[in-house]
Amino acid sequence: MSDRPGKDRAASDENRGVDPELLKILVCPMTRATLVHDVEAGELVSEAAGVAYPIRDGIPVMLIEEARRL
Repeated sequence: MSDRPGKDRAASDENRGVDPELLKILVCPMTRATLVHDVEAGELVSEAAGVAYPIRDGIPVMLIEEARRL
């Protein structure tokens, strides 16, 4: 449970703004594999590369140096 009320809702609201058509065409910049949208974490996950790219203010950050290792 979050210690800040509304934190989970804010993350969910932030990710809702990502265009579904954009999510269909985005691929991992390392492997060119498809990505999985993890709404709860606010990330796009590349299972092939073992990394997750953040979504900030509704915008996927597709920079390799910004990816989080899984």
